[in-house]
Amino acid sequence: MFSYRHAFHAGNHADVLKHAILVQILDYFNRKDAPYWVIDTHAGAGLYALDGEWAGQSGEVVDGLDRLLGAPRPPELVERYLRAIQDFNPDGVASRYPGSPALALHALRPHDKLRLFELHPTEIEVLESTLRQLGTSRRQVSIAREDGFGGLKRLLPPPTRRGIVLIDPSYEDKQDYRHTLQAVRDGLERFASGCFAVWYPLVQRVQAHEMARALERLPVEWLHATLTVRKPSADGLGLHGSGMFVINPPWTLHEELRAALPWLEKTLAQDEHARHTLQTHAAAGSPAGASPARKPARPPRPAEGRPPRAAARPAPAQKRSPGRK
Repeated sequence: MFSYRHAFHAGNHADVLKHAILVQILDYFNRKDAPYWVIDTHAGAGLYALDGEWAGQSGEVVDGLDRLLGAPRPPELVERYLRAIQDFNPDGVASRYPGSPALALHALRPHDKLRLFELHPTEIEVLESTLRQLGTSRRQVSIAREDGFGGLKRLLPPPTRRGIVLIDPSYEDKQDYRHTLQAVRDGLERFASGCFAVWYPLVQRVQAHEMARALERLPVEWLHATLTVRKPSADGLGLHGSGMFVINPPWTLHEELRAALPWLEKTLAQDEHARHTLQTHAAAGSPAGASPARKPARPPRPAEGRPPRAAARPAPAQKRSPGRK
């Protein structure tokens, strides 16, 4: 159970979708003065060196964040995400990738709180070191060395009655799909008004599809976005896309994703099988938005296959350091 290290995948296409949506949700919560909590059930190491040992082995960032750097006319949801990445790379070289704890901490105001769970013994040591480097306050941030599925129960509802719960296990253990669904159901019983964001991989496992369908049957307001970047491999291995399921989403998220998903599909596509979907559902049970938002046709991608890193974008980090996690 401790074989998974997210550093191997940092900055890949799944991180792009997950973290772009998370940054949008955080920005929305900051529009009100009232304090809120962020609870991350599977925090990971928090901050990743893209020129380090793990990311350098996989090079997955090449088909993720790297494709966004310098790509023309990014929509607002992507632009906001890239600005957050740049804030962790002030020298303009994208050598550090912030995970969800770092992105949340970056967005939080002094009266907001961050609660993190991490069970991996090495990951939590790195996470604690990272948070010390970022100068966090013990009153604002706490880390629990335990399973986030179980620990989540005692934190809900947060005293503020405003909160974001991010659930994104590795899903290496097939039971994670069942545990995720149960955590959402239990969480809604305790905190019906909370914003629950669930990330999951698009892989050739029946459990992934069953969990997504079960989440869609919940009698709550939800938004479901998926991004596929390539055809599934013949051997059934590998990640060909990912999904984000958001319960009680910001009302602005749907329109921002309508603009961002086609752009992300085009920019991150690895073959002609790239596509996206976007669905919403109202709490009363009637559809509130578009059914799968798929483009019937997509123009061919440029001959180079992806935009250059050194782009004519003014704000986000324009380059990547030569080394590679």
